Amino acid sequence: MGLKGFAEGGIASIVAGCSTHPLDLIKVRMQLQGESSAAVQPAALRPALAFQTTAAANHIHNFPTPPPPRVGPVSVGLRIIQQDGAGALFSGISATVLRQTLYSTTRMGLYEVLKTKWTDPETKTMPLTSKIGAGLVAGGIGAAVGNPADVAMVRMQADGRLPVSQRRNYKSVVDAITQMSRSEGIGSLWRGSSLTVNRAMLVTASQLASYDHFKELILEKGLMNDGLGTHVAASFAAGFVASVASNPVDVIKTRVMNMRVEEGAAPPYKGAVDCAMKTIRAEGPMALYKGFIPTISRQGPFTVVLFVTLEQLRQLFKDL
Repeated sequence: MGLKGFAEGGIASIVAGCSTHPLDLIKVRMQLQGESSAAVQPAALRPALAFQTTAAANHIHNFPTPPPPRVGPVSVGLRIIQQDGAGALFSGISATVLRQTLYSTTRMGLYEVLKTKWTDPETKTMPLTSKIGAGLVAGGIGAAVGNPADVAMVRMQADGRLPVSQRRNYKSVVDAITQMSRSEGIGSLWRGSSLTVNRAMLVTASQLASYDHFKELILEKGLMNDGLGTHVAASFAAGFVASVASNPVDVIKTRVMNMRVEEGAAPPYKGAVDCAMKTIRAEGPMALYKGFIPTISRQGPFTVVLFVTLEQLRQLFKDL
């Protein structure tokens, strides 16, 4: 397979990433809904025994404002178009291209290399556990390589939801990475990297391993021939599995990467666990599945386009 596997995987990932970018942007905006209330620390508790002064009485009845109602993906998309125009749905697409070039090229190529090495030469088969292991390794390494582009992509996609005075207004992915390095240090480019690696390991293991497994099952059972129908069915099933497995980590990753750290002030979240706990306390455990509809709406088409394009590229380059 060699370098050909990296090239095929990279091209297919860029095509899939660009074609589903608006859905990814809507997913990010939905995952950030209600974040301001989650990041606020709870007020100090009133002592059990205390004389109730007028000021204290007013303070006691000053209940926290409930979070705004959640908005669905269609409403989020329409709001983006109304506020910033249709072109805003492609905000951060340069970061998507760079992310797919670094992250997906690495993970797709490494997965093929490991699959070739770990496949039984006699039976030409590979156990599901080995496929999952290959996906975990490939996804983790790919995420570490592509994290700077991932941070830039999240920030560029989320910028439009901020007040005009607070927007970062990155001109491109290069400008975003340059500004982050200058104002927040090189380390900011790997902010949330542990989450990115964990998510990538889950996505790659569930997406690539389940695609191969579903495809083999369809062919073994004789349900369909090895063609477009098989590729679409197996890839859509793989997209659903990947969405369920990765959405909670994806929500936390998005919030940690997007948080604004003011100079001299404590960051809204101390880390991934702190972000998860604050999110659950403020919004409930199902907040970890915020944006699931656009996630599956994006992950399904993304995975279909990814693997259908990949299979076509394999046919095109099979003699190379």
